Amino acid sequence: MPGCELPVGTCPDMCPAAERAQREKERRLHRFEVVPGCRGDQPRADPQRAVKEYSRPAAGKPRPPPSQLRPPRVLLAAVRYLAGEVAERADASRAEVASFVADRLRAVRLDLALQSAGDAEAAVVLETALATLLAVVARLGPDAARGAVDPGLLQAQVQEGFGSLRRCYARGAGPHPRQAAFQGLFLLYNLGSVEALHEILQLPATLRACPPLRTALAVDSAFREGNTARLFRLLRTLSYLPSCAVCGHVARARRRALARLARALSTPKGQTLPLGFLVHLLALDGPEEARDLCQAHGLPLDGEEGVVFLRGLYREEELLCPGACQLLVDSKLRGRTLEEVIMAEEEDEVVDRPESEA
Repeated sequence: MPGCELPVGTCPDMCPAAERAQREKERRLHRFEVVPGCRGDQPRADPQRAVKEYSRPAAGKPRPPPSQLRPPRVLLAAVRYLAGEVAERADASRAEVASFVADRLRAVRLDLALQSAGDAEAAVVLETALATLLAVVARLGPDAARGAVDPGLLQAQVQEGFGSLRRCYARGAGPHPRQAAFQGLFLLYNLGSVEALHEILQLPATLRACPPLRTALAVDSAFREGNTARLFRLLRTLSYLPSCAVCGHVARARRRALARLARALSTPKGQTLPLGFLVHLLALDGPEEARDLCQAHGLPLDGEEGVVFLRGLYREEELLCPGACQLLVDSKLRGRTLEEVIMAEEEDEVVDRPESEA
């Protein structure tokens, strides 16, 4: 109710005991949440694994009591559990993981919104939640196009996460040492968006001068200008989380670059371009991916080593289903777990060096 003071959450568990009992009774527990090895027709909730699920607040109903709201420290522990345990499960598809994690992180944001929490501690929770969501969505790869998950719903969840975090920043109560990094992630996720760029340019000059945000602005500029060589050179320098944020735009950037090459090089007799050059220019994972890209757009191959640009053959097609993207995303983990990347406290562990230092 307007004007009411927000409560402070007191629930000590990742999922309130009442919800665990209710979902256990109704058999609404996800398999990630049950006691391992539990036998019988009635799976039992594991308090160490169950995580509060999202439930849309109903109009006219009272706010949940403090005992049903998790305080920031418990919310942060829940997010870290999702990043460290659920996101790394080897017995589940990436689509199943993304669907579960997205729902539970939505509940995290709702719990924060329904209680009184300091902006500094709220920002840490929202940053960790957003980083986790970006990573599990980026890991989907081909699963995103197979109907196993709703890409539009996941995209909406990411944008909602950015909105919650940026509103927290805008309230001005800090400090927020990772703000530049996450404002940069916002721009990379919305690469080419006039609205996103306008919002970033409204930030204080001192914030925009920070290396993570400078690098994101440089990537956005190269993308807008169609400067293929500079764009993919910059994308190589990004570390894991920025690479996760921008990976949804890579296929489009490659298609635009191939179209420009076709306009510039196509002749009646045809010109041949080495596949190795294309692999390097577009930061592809290897010759096989280059061949698939060319064939999808009607460009014939010259044996195993080249692509032939013949006038009139290039055609615009739907974007290829995203692949694993080993070079531009997966390799950036550098042997670390997702939790280790997300929990990095130093800004330079979130975004690599700016272009001037690369």
